[in-house]
Amino acid sequence: MTEGATTSGAARERRPANIDPAQLLGTMLLIRAFEERTIELFHAGLVKGTAHSSVGQEAIAAGACAVLQESDFIATHHRGHGHCIAKGADVRRMMAELMGRDEGYCRGLGGSMHIADLDLNIIGANGIVGAGMGIGLGAAMTASLRGGGGAGIAFFGDGASNEGIFHEAMNLASIWKLPLVFMCENNQYGLSGRADKMMAGGSVAARAAGYDVPGQRIDGNDILAVHDAVTEAVARARAGEGPTLIEAVTYRWGDHSMRANMPRYRPEEEEKEWFARDPIARFEGLAREKRWLSKKRIEELRAEAGAALDEAAAFAEAAPQPEERTLGPVVYAPAVAPAPIHEAPPPPGERELTYAQALNEALAQEMARDEAVFVIGEDVGGIGGIFGVTRGLQERFGEGRVRDTPISEAAIAGVGVGAAVTGSRPVIEIQIFDFVTHMMDMIVNQAAKLRFMLGGKARVPIVFRGPQGGGVRLAAQHSQSLEAWFQHVPGVVVVAPSTPYDAKGLLIAAMRNDGPVVFLEHKLLYLGQTAPVPEEPYALPIGRADVKRAGTDVTVVATLTMVEHALSAARTLEREDGVSVEVIDPRTIKPLDARAIIRSVEKTNRLVVAHEACKTGGFGAEVSARVVEEAFDHLDAPILRVGAPDVPIPYNDELERAVIPDHRAIVTAVRKLRIKG
Repeated sequence: MTEGATTSGAARERRPANIDPAQLLGTMLLIRAFEERTIELFHAGLVKGTAHSSVGQEAIAAGACAVLQESDFIATHHRGHGHCIAKGADVRRMMAELMGRDEGYCRGLGGSMHIADLDLNIIGANGIVGAGMGIGLGAAMTASLRGGGGAGIAFFGDGASNEGIFHEAMNLASIWKLPLVFMCENNQYGLSGRADKMMAGGSVAARAAGYDVPGQRIDGNDILAVHDAVTEAVARARAGEGPTLIEAVTYRWGDHSMRANMPRYRPEEEEKEWFARDPIARFEGLAREKRWLSKKRIEELRAEAGAALDEAAAFAEAAPQPEERTLGPVVYAPAVAPAPIHEAPPPPGERELTYAQALNEALAQEMARDEAVFVIGEDVGGIGGIFGVTRGLQERFGEGRVRDTPISEAAIAGVGVGAAVTGSRPVIEIQIFDFVTHMMDMIVNQAAKLRFMLGGKARVPIVFRGPQGGGVRLAAQHSQSLEAWFQHVPGVVVVAPSTPYDAKGLLIAAMRNDGPVVFLEHKLLYLGQTAPVPEEPYALPIGRADVKRAGTDVTVVATLTMVEHALSAARTLEREDGVSVEVIDPRTIKPLDARAIIRSVEKTNRLVVAHEACKTGGFGAEVSARVVEEAFDHLDAPILRVGAPDVPIPYNDELERAVIPDHRAIVTAVRKLRIKG
């Protein structure tokens, strides 16, 4: 199949054996009725915010989804009502969602752009352009790992074909031969810009050749052409032959969104020409001409669609508003038992491992226990990553579950999110944590928000892990400490273990968690000394701090490498100043065990917070604020923060040491509190 002219032809000479004309027309009529009623309700003030109508594009949704089985998936975009309806979504619950009601698919928390029904394998409409392609990769990988011939469609618009995720996703789907159909709905306009002026290469379908993927340009207003193209593409996918790119040329009848109030930007003659190509009228005419459907049956289908929308609108208007108390419980997945294998975590014992070895053992033991766990990332296979954390895992578990990826951070993260939503438990290695900037959409807008936007129904069990921090002369773009970014994002758990024992137990807990975890490791900890780690699997409770050293005069809260610096400072202060320092390692940045810190401050009456990241807006500011809010009366001195100055990490080794705080900075801060003398 190659990119070229619009397809149709012989399918019109007789009724194709694999289609039901009443089903195809009925679906298109239901989509049209839904969109028209939504416009009415928007102008009446019952649908708020905005919605994106697919009037004029119904043939693509109806023709494509008619090919799929119930077990197949779709990932869609902000103009996704038609796709959801065609895949079987309940228009009553969809309309309730558009009205922001508790009976909606997402309990009124997602709205028009985020409809999903995971029971129907509708893995989500999406407000981020192109994101569905990344998430579709992950769903396709889950289908591939499970076997059985599952497949799916990632719908996207012409504008999304210019996003980086399109190219990353096409490349990754091609090299892994994932069972995914890329369906571009080219309605020829973004918000107001013409697609042909925004796109090099002449067409979206032409880009398929660059990824060794079949590409086809079809008439998106011809439902039989859509059905034929998708039938062939899905058959290829099920046979293990990989993805297909289909560009369906169509036209949206309205503005970009119902909220738009723009001056005319499309020629009136162009609009009239495309309105005359109404996909519903075209198929009605063909069905009557070929005597597939009678005029009476067509009118019955039209009446059924209208009645369904009358019922949907009445259902939605009668549905209750969501209550504020529903918000909190749907942000995070319920906590899993911290130690399913042991009643309590075992003592460290005598056997010693490095930090990297402890992480490797955690991955190996959890992968052996749970086949849903897999690891992907750049170079995680043969060499085991540049710090060796995944070394040997591919030989043990195979290339299917330990996958080397192209340098494609957005696509890697997309695979993880899509796989997590569809039942896998991916662990994503970020080669150097600074590269997480390429993954921020998938972490912040997808993984963190999906459970909430879908009304608390989704599980997104995914771990993003990798090395952060400085100290090894890798300069400004390979040395940052970024925990403050993620502690600000609702829905994400942030873990930062400082010892091999904690690293193993918390990574196992993170892999068992039903929500997204950002798991921070420090490069210098990989290079540190060995420490006792039990051989048996164990999980440490997420959200529980550890007192690394008891004390009475001052509390020092420290993270990652700063924990060892704090312990060193405590020894110096006890020896030279007679000051007893209590060192607390939160271990989990979010959720923060504030109670443990406050209990310590109530005892010592003084607090120093130490972290490697820049002081401004850092983790220390959050800890300080919490203590002031909840334990101000127990403080006998100001809270002091130890952190880096507001400069990027320099390459020069002496300057790097000057910028990154160490035990001497903590000693200086404690002495400023004038505890003795």
